[in-house]
Amino acid sequence: MPLFIVAIIVFIIADILIRMIAKQIQEKKLKQEREQVLQESLTLDFSREAKTLKRAEVESPKARILCVDDEEVILSSFRKILVLDGYSVDTVETGQEALGLIQTHHYDFVFTDLKMPLMDGVEVTKSVKHMRPDIDVIIITGYASVETAVETMKYGAMDYVQKPFTEDELLAFTKKALIKRQDRIQKQLKPKVHISHLPADEDSAKGEFAIPGGVFIGHSHTWVSLNQEGIAKVGMDDFAKKLIGKVDVIDLPNLGMQVKAGQPLFTIRQGNRKVAFNSPVSGIVKSINTLLKENPDALDVTPYERNWFCAIDTDNIDNEIKDLHIGKAAVTFYQKDIDHFKSLMKDVVKTEKKDDEYINEHQLYIGQLEKLNDVNWEKIVSEFFRR
Repeated sequence: MPLFIVAIIVFIIADILIRMIAKQIQEKKLKQEREQVLQESLTLDFSREAKTLKRAEVESPKARILCVDDEEVILSSFRKILVLDGYSVDTVETGQEALGLIQTHHYDFVFTDLKMPLMDGVEVTKSVKHMRPDIDVIIITGYASVETAVETMKYGAMDYVQKPFTEDELLAFTKKALIKRQDRIQKQLKPKVHISHLPADEDSAKGEFAIPGGVFIGHSHTWVSLNQEGIAKVGMDDFAKKLIGKVDVIDLPNLGMQVKAGQPLFTIRQGNRKVAFNSPVSGIVKSINTLLKENPDALDVTPYERNWFCAIDTDNIDNEIKDLHIGKAAVTFYQKDIDHFKSLMKDVVKTEKKDDEYINEHQLYIGQLEKLNDVNWEKIVSEFFRR
């Protein structure tokens, strides 16, 4: 084997070893820092905030956690296990103290024991979700109370952890809960609409509903982009795409088809469900977007721009344009439908599974309709996309 090849291999192996050693040193340093934080926290006095409060804060925590339990041995385990793994942890022994803290501090999770004097875990859950619905609540329970712990989910608890638990069990559970929370936050939509002048990927990352400048929006949540010759590119708008979620199949119209405004134009399918979108304008279908049909996942980047469904040579655009929304009028149209959607969801949640975090009358999520049963899915689709 040539010497230069041997030298390259030796260099690569040395680089890998150096990186591994550096990583081990960094991990050891982090552990020592967290152990120091844990020791110092036990000597600090937080009694002005809460009589039994013990706080351990680490730099750039994975999450901020408040633990409530009337057994100090349980709280001590939470602090030791979670702080060393990179979480900031506050612990208190009463529900009343916990409620006081969530009013003045930001937490990602509240872990609360189910069986406590004065205020039990059920009351803590109800109160936390009422005061701070953004905080995820996890119940700490013994084997005999698992059924009651499950019941707390109808009051908004995310999950429950059963004691006694090992270090590995608690770490694995907390990691899973954090991933679940991050996934939900990433899918959560802001009920805000703006005229977009940003690249599609930047716009989508904001989690808001977007309408490109110069684009018209139809009543059934289609969009229209007109050129000077009266050719209208038509697609599914951001409101429809975000709330419907994944699109598995797109059925496009036939070339040369004559269509009237209000008649079915194209269909999207999601599993065995489908939505036929009505045309916002009248005319003849001049072209179809076969690239989008072959790759419907492109809609996840943006439903606008290159991801049009078909192009129509319009024949009555001067009259029909009056029924389309653009600019501020389109934003107002979106806001009204967002408010209407949230209002309808209040009735929907009463008939759906209570343990599905994406079925929520207070929040909007990407793909929220995917979680509905067939009856409610049809109800929402008919209300917004078939009118």
